[in-house]
Amino acid sequence: MEPQMNQQLADLHQMWRIRILEETILQLRLAGDVVGSVHLENGQEAVAVGACRMLRRPDAVFSTYRGHGWALARGVPPEKILAELLYRQTGVNGGRGGSAHFSAPEYGFYGENSIVGAGAPIAVGAALAARFDGSGRVALTVFGDGAMNQGGVTEAMNLAAALDLPVVFVCENNKYSELTPINDMVRNPDLSARAHALGIPAVRLDGNDPAQVAAAVGLAITTAEHGRGPTFIEAFTRRITGHYIGDAQTYRPAGELEADEKDEPLARLRHLPGFDEAERRARAEIAAATERALAAPLTDPSTAREHLYV
Repeated sequence: MEPQMNQQLADLHQMWRIRILEETILQLRLAGDVVGSVHLENGQEAVAVGACRMLRRPDAVFSTYRGHGWALARGVPPEKILAELLYRQTGVNGGRGGSAHFSAPEYGFYGENSIVGAGAPIAVGAALAARFDGSGRVALTVFGDGAMNQGGVTEAMNLAAALDLPVVFVCENNKYSELTPINDMVRNPDLSARAHALGIPAVRLDGNDPAQVAAAVGLAITTAEHGRGPTFIEAFTRRITGHYIGDAQTYRPAGELEADEKDEPLARLRHLPGFDEAERRARAEIAAATERALAAPLTDPSTAREHLYV
C-alpha cells in the first residue's frame, strides 16, 4: 500500500474516533448522564487530526470549549475523556472539570477554556516559559473565527510576534461566530490579514484536509524551532452540528447543511477501501471505553474544591 494511502487511512481512523466519541457524548448528554453545556466538533475533525500528528511530545495544545476531539487526537484515552464528562473518579481531572474545563497536561493537552479566545494568551505564556525551561516546547492554540474579535487574541499575537515566541495560532474558521455569519461581523473576511499586519506569516487552507493542515503545522513548528517566531493558520471548515447541543440552527440558509455534509472530512474519504473497517474499529473502541467509564465510581462532590489554586 502506498505511503500516502497509509497516511490517509490513519487520518481516517483518527477522524472516525473523534466523530464517534462526539456522537457518544451527544447520546450521553441527551440521556442525562452528561450534564451542562456541551459543544461538539462534528465536521471539524481534520484540523485536530492534521495538527496533532505533527506535534512532538513536549509541545502544548490549548483548545477552545470545543475540544474533545483535540484531546483525543493529542493522545488522551477516550475512556479518560468520557469518564471526566461523566463525573467519574477515573476522569482526567477526577470528574471535576466536565466538558468545558478538562485538561490532561501529561498528554500535552493543557485544556479547554470557556472564555472565548482565552487560550491564546495562555499559550503565549507557555511559549515564553519554553525560552527559559529548556523544553524546546512549541505552543499551539486553536480558536474560532469569532474569537478573532477578542482583544486578548490580538494582544497575544502581537506579543508573540514582538518576542519571536514559538506559537502556532490556528483559527478554525467555520464561518459562524457562534450563531452569526462571520461576514456580518467583519468588513474584511480574510482573517489572516490581521496576522500579516502584525508581522506574522500566515496561511489560509482547506481545514477539511488533514494533509494540508499537517503540512502547515509542520512548517510552523520548524519556523518556531529556528527562532523565527509564530505562525498563523486559518483553516476553513464547517461544523455539521449546532453550536451547542439543542441549537436549532435556524440561522443557516436552506440547503447549506446538506452541502456541508457532502464535503465534510469523512465524506471526502468514503472512496478509501478501508473506510468501513476504520469506522468499525473506532465504534468498537469507543463503545468499550464508554462501558468502562460508566462503570467507574462517581466523583465525591465534597472534593470539588480540591486542586484549586485561585
